[in-house]
This record gives sequence, C-alpha cells and structure tokens, in this order.
Amino acid sequence: MMRQTAARTEQAPAKINLTLHITGRRADGLHDLESLVVFADIGDRLTLTPAETPALILSGPTAQVAGPAADNLVLKAVAALAAEFGGLKSGAFDLEKHLPVAAGIGGGSADAAAALRLLCALNDLPLQDVRVQRAARSIGADVPVCLSCEARIMKGTGERLGPPLRLPRLNAVLVNPGLPMATAAVFAELGLKPGETNPGASHVTIESPPDIATLLALIAEGRNDLQPAATRVQPIIGDVIDQISRQKDCVIARMSGSGATCFGIFETLDATFEAVRTLRRLRSNWWVQPVTLG
Repeated sequence: MMRQTAARTEQAPAKINLTLHITGRRADGLHDLESLVVFADIGDRLTLTPAETPALILSGPTAQVAGPAADNLVLKAVAALAAEFGGLKSGAFDLEKHLPVAAGIGGGSADAAAALRLLCALNDLPLQDVRVQRAARSIGADVPVCLSCEARIMKGTGERLGPPLRLPRLNAVLVNPGLPMATAAVFAELGLKPGETNPGASHVTIESPPDIATLLALIAEGRNDLQPAATRVQPIIGDVIDQISRQKDCVIARMSGSGATCFGIFETLDATFEAVRTLRRLRSNWWVQPVTLG
C-alpha cells in the first residue's frame, strides 16, 4: 500500500510566444520554428494527492470547456512518465482551470508540465533526467519549455531549448475573444509544403540580459508567422489586435502561439490597467487579463 504523504500543488502558468518564426516544414510534415517564449504570472493550478490509482477532477471557471478528464494532458503526462519509470507513484489530481482552452498560451501543455513536476517530486526524480525530458516531448511540442517555466528561445518542433534567459519583467494584457483555435487549421492555412523553407524567418538572438528598451526593440523586430493565417481562420483576431494597439502607451500588440489569445505590452503598469478597463468595457464577452511577463 502506498504511504500517504501531503498533497502538493504546482502553478501552471500561461506560456506566451513573444515571437514565433516558422522556418520551414520538414519532409515528415512537421513545422520547424524559432520562438522567444516567456511566462505570465497567471495560469491554472494543479494539486496532487498521493493515491494508488491515478485520477483527475476538473474545477475552475474554464473547466466546462476543457473537455473530458479522460482526454486531459495531465493523465497523458502520468502515462508518459509511467512508461519511462516502472512502479511510478501517482495519485489523484485536482486541476483548477483558469486559462481559456485552445488559446495559443499552452494551457494544456502547462498543466501537463505541472503534472510532471509533481510526479517527479513525489518520486524523487530530477527534471533534467533524459527520461523525464523524453516523456515531456512525447506529450506535446510545448511541454518541454513549460517544464521549467523559464524564458527561453525554443527551436525545432519545441525539442531544442536555449539556456534560460534573464529578461526584465514586461507589463502586458492578454486578450482572448472566446473562440477556440485549432492549431492544425492554422498550420493548414499557412500552406507550407513538406520540404519547403521560409528564407525570411531568421530570428533575433539574445546573448546577454537586455534592458527593457533593448528587449522591446528585439521583440518588435520579430513577428508571429502564424498570425496572418490565424486571422484568415478567425477574422476576429484582427479586431482583437486592433483594439489592443489602440490603447494608450501600447508598445507591441501581437498574437501568441497559434491563437486566438493576443497580447499587448505597455509602457507602464497604470497603462496596463487602464487598457484592461477599457477593453472590458468595449468587449464584455472577451477574456481580458493584466499580467506581467518574464
């Protein structure tokens, strides 16, 4: 019988792609990318209570649209790690969902990564173990970068991670219009053929800790190559970015990931909260959240 220990809790912060360059499509159909990834100070919350049989309960404001528990990436994380480590101790998970789903901010991937961290703590496994990293990659492309929740340059299909980056914190607003976005549909709309490259997809490099002005300039040099395709799939994304960019002291407005969540970076914290108030008044059905990114 499993010896009971105290429940453990992990945050599953939203992942934001400040840039997302598609460098080409492989012969196997997968797309190569280069992306500057940071994390927000909001997210889901996952608790693990040790038990003999893995289980998952969903709660929170976005739980009803998160799909069946049996298909959740948290349980896929348990299965993936158990396949690498025989006799893995597990338990009952309680996932408190706050992030919108299919939203381009890695909600499911962040939840899976949080599950891996909890399971590793329970089983005294280092996150750096090659088998843990292999399990993370098997779950989804964004899970490896979400495992450490540190700002990094992500390349390939998500498997190649640069060293952690020391970045200044950014004041930002996240906005989602309440429409899920299927990643496959966006990549299909992008239209790259297997073996085709995107020669204009060179990415900025960050070699030393930048100040805010330098970081903003680097972000502005970049782009999200999926944004035009996603806007064709869901034209409301164009409205979201337009509304964000109209707010006072907005420096950059862009889509994250494959959408539909977009972000705006602001010069000051006061401007961030003023933008939140305005956007919530203009579009009461949109999900609008003030965050810091880093």
